[in-house]
Amino acid sequence: MSKDVVTQSPWRDWRPATPARIALGRAGAGMPTDEVLRFGWAHAMARDAIHAALDVPALEASLRAQGWEVAQVRSRAPDRTGYLRRPDLGRQLDADDAQALRAAAVAPSDICIVIGDGLSSLAVARHAAPLLAALKQHLPAELRLAPIVIATQARVALADEVGELFDARLSVMLIGERPGLSSPDSLGIYVTHTPRRGRHDAERNCISNVRPEGLRYEAAAFKLAWLLREALKRGLTGVALKDESDLAVLSAPDGAISALPE
Repeated sequence: MSKDVVTQSPWRDWRPATPARIALGRAGAGMPTDEVLRFGWAHAMARDAIHAALDVPALEASLRAQGWEVAQVRSRAPDRTGYLRRPDLGRQLDADDAQALRAAAVAPSDICIVIGDGLSSLAVARHAAPLLAALKQHLPAELRLAPIVIATQARVALADEVGELFDARLSVMLIGERPGLSSPDSLGIYVTHTPRRGRHDAERNCISNVRPEGLRYEAAAFKLAWLLREALKRGLTGVALKDESDLAVLSAPDGAISALPE
């Protein structure tokens, strides 16, 4: 379509400042052809992010190279179709995998980290390992960590059952968020104190939009480290724990968790 038949939006100068679909202009009563094509491409990317399978061996190799101990599990959802149609199955561990984790939990832990594919395996494949590499710098040596668990066909609440099996004080779920048309690879983080089956969303803290174009790895790791420290110190998460990590920058520029609370 010729540019001279496109009516430009007066807000078009703002477009480089955001990936959001703003100031699209118009061609007659509709959108310009190039914007229609961009919309179709973005929609296809979002669908692919939801349906693509996570490359678990590649992620496990990246984590082991960082020095993490890793385990693999799956939910009770039999496949991707079952996962999308039955969210409840994605919140429950496969019975055999639950038994294996129970056998591996030889001692209580402070933190149990679960990585779930969620609704965007693309987000997990791109951002989980770099985020954990950034987080590792903030964790004290005396912290008791359960093995990192990679979970497929997983919902957020699956970390509650995993954390309960490891007798963890905190569970941390890294999970692919529902794709947007400008963000098909957004990673979410959920922190829950005393994880157990039946926990509600109000009992969790959430950090969202972790990716280079959103909340960058170092910033997300700082926020997560702050939440972990305060959750262990106060014995709670969720609506009772307000994220004041930005204020902590003034008193602790390095962002380190200085000591493990009793």
